[in-house]
Amino acid sequence: MAIELTTDVPGFIDPYNGVTDLLKKILRTPATAEMSFSDDPLRMLRAARFASQLGFAIDQAALSAMGEMKDRLEIISAERIRDEFIKIVLSDNPRLGINILVESGLCDKFLPEISKLRLEVDEHHHHKDVYEHTLTVLEQAIALEHRLGGANLVVRLAALFHDIGKPKTKALVDGGGVTFHHHEVVGARMAKERLKKLRFDHEVVDAVSELTFLHLRFHGYGDGAWSDSAVRRYVRDAGDLLTHLHVLTRADCTTRNKKKAETLARHYDHLEERIDILMEQEELLKIRPDLDGNEIMKLLNISAGPIVGKAYEHLLELRLEHGPLGKDRAENELMNWWSTRSQS
Repeated sequence: MAIELTTDVPGFIDPYNGVTDLLKKILRTPATAEMSFSDDPLRMLRAARFASQLGFAIDQAALSAMGEMKDRLEIISAERIRDEFIKIVLSDNPRLGINILVESGLCDKFLPEISKLRLEVDEHHHHKDVYEHTLTVLEQAIALEHRLGGANLVVRLAALFHDIGKPKTKALVDGGGVTFHHHEVVGARMAKERLKKLRFDHEVVDAVSELTFLHLRFHGYGDGAWSDSAVRRYVRDAGDLLTHLHVLTRADCTTRNKKKAETLARHYDHLEERIDILMEQEELLKIRPDLDGNEIMKLLNISAGPIVGKAYEHLLELRLEHGPLGKDRAENELMNWWSTRSQS
């Protein structure tokens, strides 16, 4: 579309009926889709991105060409694919763009783990497949992003990746059930490998992998049976990702059973309340032993080395288990540990 300004009366030029497509919210290539996508195969991802960002539908001819020409994506660098994918994930409606990538087969070319989720039945039967559950978790995480200051790439990727270990860990049980034991461990490794291949920076790779690993941790909480030491470990393991983990864990509740959903939310409210209390009492995000490395070396009369690290870890475990010990008790505990170690 253009405006002719060289004539006495400006004229509107629209040889491809772009205004009509805009009004109908349709994305269409000016030349044939095959020609456009052959010139630059990344345009296929861009079409999915525009659909997500603008809420437009893609013309059927373009959609068909995307499916037929998906192999052309192999000539595009991982960095360019990553950048378009990030824009889809951070759009207002990532579900739309991701569905287009999956249904066209484009996702198989750079993120096959997501497509494979369609083959797995949700073990709780909340959804027809894990793929649908994953998209729901993503949407629910987006609804909670205000806790992270707005749109957050790490938590959105974690929501998208949190169950990718399920296809590899699926096991059938008597009575027709299905389990995915340790899918969080397998999924964390898979997330790290895939994000590295897509050239995401190390901070994003590590954060998404860690959140995938931790996303089931809360399910052992029940009605508050965790000890204070278990709560401390939860905070210690999450570290700087604690709020991300709060968002992901809450988003991962997709049951349609209203009573069950309310119970899970109430339990997590209780956990967060306990964390806040311990934070105020003990500065949980700065958990350290009551003695530092120099004090350990002086008390045990040893030089720097692996033994200092082991002593430090022992005191840290005691700190997590019992809370602040105080210097006198910490010194006694350290000497008891040292005595036992020397005797063995």
